[in-house]
Amino acid sequence: MKKFFTLMLMLGVAWMASAQMLDPAKWTYKVTYPNETEAELVFTAQLDEGWHLYSQRTDPNGPIGISFEFNKTGDYELVGGVREPNPHEEFDKDFNCTVRSFSGKVVFRQKVKRLAEKNFTVTGTFSYQLCNDGSCIAPDDRDFSFKVNGAAGAEPVAATGDGNNDTAVASDVAPAQTDTAVVAADEPTTSAEPEGKEGKSLLALFFGALLAGIITMFTPCVFPMIPMTVNFFMHSSDDKGKNRRQALFFGGSIVFMFAVLGAILTLFLGPESLNLIATHGIPNLIFFIIFFVFALSFFGLFEIKMPEKWVNASDAQADKGGLMAPFFIALTTVLVSFSCTGPIISAALVELATSTTNRWVNLVSMLGFGIGFALPFTLLAFFPAVLKNMKSGGWLNSVKIVFAFLELAFGLKFLQMADLYWSWRLLDREVYLALWIVIFGLMGFYLLGKLKFKGDEEVKQIGVLRLFFAIASLSFTVYMIPGLFGAPLNGISGFLPPMHTQDFNIEKIVVQNRGAATSTVSYDGIPADRKYADKFHEPLGYQGFFDIEEAKAYARQTGKPVFIDFTGINCNNCRLMEQYVLSNQEVKDFMNEHYVFCELYCDMNAIDLPEEEWVKDGDRVIKTLGRRNLFYQRTHYNMNAQPYYVIIDVDGKQLTKENYAYNPDPAKFLDFLKEGVECYEARR
Repeated sequence: MKKFFTLMLMLGVAWMASAQMLDPAKWTYKVTYPNETEAELVFTAQLDEGWHLYSQRTDPNGPIGISFEFNKTGDYELVGGVREPNPHEEFDKDFNCTVRSFSGKVVFRQKVKRLAEKNFTVTGTFSYQLCNDGSCIAPDDRDFSFKVNGAAGAEPVAATGDGNNDTAVASDVAPAQTDTAVVAADEPTTSAEPEGKEGKSLLALFFGALLAGIITMFTPCVFPMIPMTVNFFMHSSDDKGKNRRQALFFGGSIVFMFAVLGAILTLFLGPESLNLIATHGIPNLIFFIIFFVFALSFFGLFEIKMPEKWVNASDAQADKGGLMAPFFIALTTVLVSFSCTGPIISAALVELATSTTNRWVNLVSMLGFGIGFALPFTLLAFFPAVLKNMKSGGWLNSVKIVFAFLELAFGLKFLQMADLYWSWRLLDREVYLALWIVIFGLMGFYLLGKLKFKGDEEVKQIGVLRLFFAIASLSFTVYMIPGLFGAPLNGISGFLPPMHTQDFNIEKIVVQNRGAATSTVSYDGIPADRKYADKFHEPLGYQGFFDIEEAKAYARQTGKPVFIDFTGINCNNCRLMEQYVLSNQEVKDFMNEHYVFCELYCDMNAIDLPEEEWVKDGDRVIKTLGRRNLFYQRTHYNMNAQPYYVIIDVDGKQLTKENYAYNPDPAKFLDFLKEGVECYEARR
């Protein structure tokens, strides 16, 4: 009985050790035969809940997409590229690009032309990155093998491959060239998660646009029209019921006009067009010009309005009366108010287009905007007594000027996108912040009555609401000032250019000056000629190694333990840990005092290793830096996801009871570091 419990304990320990290795993608393979000369190789992945696989067509600046390589033989030739289902598309602010991903069940297909009469085998490799909300798994080669019937109609053979074998294909076999992937719309993913997210997103967009439409009522072009327009319905007939029906038809006509505009935009701006808007320099430059022109108009330099012929023609039709009179009054209202609604609609559509790739965004947002725009007119036609308490005045012009400042500020976002696209370096982070500080500072002074524009009345006293807006604007201005010296400003980081574009960063300068004492070493005696120091950069304020053997050798000299950061260039959660945890000053000080810092990038497969550093993994030979670091993580710590943090001594023995995965809590991370030091001191 004792032996039985011992055996069960050993099995439990073994299971717990193996449970750390993540394998969220289960692959199966099969072959189909669409005609006498071709075969179709079908790769099917079943992803665990919450995990995502990335498209072959995802942006190069984003996560690493799946890629396929086929070993060339004379038995077949590829027909086109690997076809994939329609991906879920979403603009990611951290990567600053559109990310295309799959979840649930995903099917990839590759057609081949059968050239051999006898049965043959198609082999090759594919690699991909997987991510969830807490970690990423760096891409590694996975082998595949398909047994295919010969073209002469030989006896059928069973397809092979369960997606989990480790049989390697000889590494010196040249990979086949593949064509650009073609999207197969008839093979959707089965996960409902992206659809749910899109549904929630569209609902949020609708209510946001509804609110924008209501806010439009307080612009100087629309507000004065409310009593004039509603007055028509109050005096056109003594029949209150008829007047209210006309008011409803009037409001419905406005909604209809905006919905038609949204439908037209939907037809012309599909997902690919929205992706182009989000990433390409030319659309972003055009949008900046639009925002800038509207801002100048709001400041009073000139007025943007519809051609008078259009307005007069619509007004003439409204004067004829009849059932269509409310429709033409609605059309006149929409045309006359264009000089104020145009900038808001443009700003909303551009912002929405760059934050989502759902093709229905324009229809939903314009429908919501139309309802919000029409709602005040319709309600006031039902309750005309409310008009007595509504007075226009100089405050309308103040609203317009505030809109002008906001148009100018948010227009810079699109200019910086174009600046990044063409690498002009005209709008680096500190320049962008300086402009925002000036814009919001001037807006605050304007709200306090210290600036005056065309159409403004003299500000004799400051109202409470205006005062609070001024406080908010000036407080935001003060909040941004430390960003000029390198502060991260996490609250608005999605609007700012990347940190690496900032030339003046106090912390960076201090670190560099500390290492300038000698020409051959960096600060704290770390060699300047360490491996890969010309290719990678540690988080700001850290100096360390990118090779584990160099780190352990240096640890022997200094008598410190080694902190290993398993990370990736394309690992979003790794960047979040750097932003929220490693940048914490207490963490940074403790790390630099007690540890040798070592970063191992597990997705840098573009860096080839010298032959003497190649590693054998069964029958496979690992020849790239990223795969070697991933192999080290898998074999030593039974983990393949990043970020992942390990503390070891100079002999490579783990010091802490548990390693640290993604958890952006600086206090818990600091406890992890302290545990490592205590264990290291106890073993000495």
